[in-house]
Amino acid sequence: MRTRGATVVAITEQDMDDYKAKSGVPGEAASCHTAKVEGYVIEGHVPVQAIKRLLADRPDAVGLALPEMPEDAPGMGGKPPDWSKLPVLLIQRNGRLIPFQY
Repeated sequence: MRTRGATVVAITEQDMDDYKAKSGVPGEAASCHTAKVEGYVIEGHVPVQAIKRLLADRPDAVGLALPEMPEDAPGMGGKPPDWSKLPVLLIQRNGRLIPFQY
């Protein structure tokens, strides 16, 4: 995110499961990192393009998640990601997860 011009402030939480739950991230959407961007939760290695679309569209939602840790996700150091295959999900206010097209 820093390489894309974002200001990043890292905060260490003692109980990340509790922090994720209080932030509205359902257990099945959990991943390795939790971020907050302009009022939205970003869970995992969500592609920058998806975050930009979320911020442009401003849906009434908790945020986005890329569950688990896919090997080809941005920042994982493997082969370049195939963006069309990354399962980015919109976390709705009721906790439901739906595919997010970006």
